[in-house]
Amino acid sequence: MASTTTGTYARPSSATLLRTRALAVASAAVANAALWVIEVPLLGLHLGIRFGGGAAQTIALGFIIGATLSASLVGCALLAVLERRTASARTIWTAVAAVALIASLSLPLYAGIAGSTKVGLGAMHLAAAAILIPTLRATSAPRNI
Repeated sequence: MASTTTGTYARPSSATLLRTRALAVASAAVANAALWVIEVPLLGLHLGIRFGGGAAQTIALGFIIGATLSASLVGCALLAVLERRTASARTIWTAVAAVALIASLSLPLYAGIAGSTKVGLGAMHLAAAAILIPTLRATSAPRNI
């Protein structure tokens, strides 16, 4: 005799949700900081970018952390807004996150001075996305309207 069990999704408390999302944001920043430490001081890479004919700029650790935190928080804010406005927030947010990742990967390819810069910065973009996209997606439950 076969039996079937149906489960319902129990949405975590808002404190748990906030903590999980905050840890994802912090983890992305820490991962990128660790990559910077590996790439710059340990491997000796020079992470430099140049836009058009402008002067080359070196990407410091503080910029990496600040940019990661800023972009991550924008992603969290977008997810929170979508969750309040639509039943398909998870799907919409995931599509927007994927497009944002593709767009963000074009920046190192365009502005990176050397091939090593392009690879190093691309790795940081992928590391942050590998943490944020699955974690934030998992915290967003489908909503019935």
